[in-house]
Amino acid sequence: MTEKIAVCTVDDIEDGTAKGFTITDHSIFALKRDGQFYVYRNSCPHLGVELNWREDQFMDMDGTLIQCATHGALFAPETGECLAGPCYGQYLEAIVLTVEAGQLYVHI
Repeated sequence: MTEKIAVCTVDDIEDGTAKGFTITDHSIFALKRDGQFYVYRNSCPHLGVELNWREDQFMDMDGTLIQCATHGALFAPETGECLAGPCYGQYLEAIVLTVEAGQLYVHI
């Protein structure tokens, strides 16, 4: 059974950026791209390490792809698919989310 947990407001994440959160022992991050939100477990499919090396630093220099700080792997924000790097073709684990009344919720 999943639990619906409030993470942040939709205004807390600027378009093209991401924010990390720890929710009930789960390290996750939420990103906003073209007004859409995506949430993933903060774990690279290659070795299971967290993707960010600094707080809220999940995107590449251009702000277009998710980047693993450890291996440089690049992931598509919309699908979590690894497009380049040692885990090519694998996916980040997506977290179910809903947006209600300006609030972002995850279902864990």
